[in-house]
Amino acid sequence: MARRVVKAAMQTLAAGSPELSGRSRPSASGFTLLELLVVLALVAIASAGIGFAMRDGTRTQLEREALRLSALFESARARSQVSGLPVRWRVTAEGFEFEGLPPSERAEDDLPQAWLDADTTARVEAAATAPAIQPDAIVLGPEPILLPQSVSLLSRSQPGQRVRLASDGVRPFAVLAERP
Repeated sequence: MARRVVKAAMQTLAAGSPELSGRSRPSASGFTLLELLVVLALVAIASAGIGFAMRDGTRTQLEREALRLSALFESARARSQVSGLPVRWRVTAEGFEFEGLPPSERAEDDLPQAWLDADTTARVEAAATAPAIQPDAIVLGPEPILLPQSVSLLSRSQPGQRVRLASDGVRPFAVLAERP
């Protein structure tokens, strides 16, 4: 038994332990750095999601349609130069059409005649520098140099939304940036 008493007397307590000071350790308060970083990351992700959701979908759709139409114009222009036949693009009630293209043997070679979005419509604009030979059509060949031409894509539901597509007659059709 004496041995047990000596062992108990030899044990020492670490400095600051509650047994030595006679009081309990206070609980930690506040947030850790990791918790703060997680909250900041969640706020950043949420604000980015809201920003993308608030982006103007109509303007984006019109820009997508304009880029697609530019590619279709260049395709029709190249086919016109190869065949030697003039090709005209016109707006129709259902979408648009290319007149003058030679008939194709394969259906996948035919150019589309509808907008991707039913809300889209177009208006051919007469060039200020050249008289409009066909005011309601875009002429795409067969000559390598054409008159300056442009077309505006509009939203039926939001008339203020507009994207302009133009060519100076030498370069390909390109989407022009609107200046506020």
